[in-house]
Amino acid sequence: MKISIIGAGNIGGTLARLLVKAGHDVALANSRGPVTLKHFTDELGNKLMPVDVEEVIAYSDTIILAIPWRNIDKLPVFKVSGKIIIDTTNPYREDGTIYDLQRNISSVKVEEHFPGGKVIKAFNTIWYKHLAENGNKNLPLEERRVIPLAGDDMEAKAKVAKIIEEIGFGPLDTGILSEGSKLQGVDGVLYARELSVKEAVAVVGNLK
Repeated sequence: MKISIIGAGNIGGTLARLLVKAGHDVALANSRGPVTLKHFTDELGNKLMPVDVEEVIAYSDTIILAIPWRNIDKLPVFKVSGKIIIDTTNPYREDGTIYDLQRNISSVKVEEHFPGGKVIKAFNTIWYKHLAENGNKNLPLEERRVIPLAGDDMEAKAKVAKIIEEIGFGPLDTGILSEGSKLQGVDGVLYARELSVKEAVAVVGNLK
């Protein structure tokens, strides 16, 4: 499967390594240009292709957005009809404080920059070192470290859930984007918690 990643920092770079290891072809872009990503090709070989942002959008129908939320407005608006946009971002300022979104969800900004895309919130609840180290494909799904995901398109969520499984984690569908992403957000019950899928199901169930 071809997968695009915008952002080569902690989350984007970690996902690039995990996805290549899982057998995917990955196109990776950052704000400084492909020449600055040579160390990824030195490490991962020809399964990873450094490209610019325009090329990364065209490369695949599954695009991971892994840049700081505060920098999304620096991106052009890309019309991506039908493409899956995996939103890994959280609304932090550079000083670590959180933007006041006035009850909005942070993925609204992502939807505005990728009109026509199927936005799925995922990979925003886990520290990048845990993402690098805690996947375990030998465990049953319910015992794996949970990666929650939220979105409005069931087919898109199924594809993202499969990717999560392929890198050794357990997916948990938290519902539609407007509701599920609140469980996953920085004030949500699933944010930055080291839970198995089974434990996360119990946490969410206790809210009902």
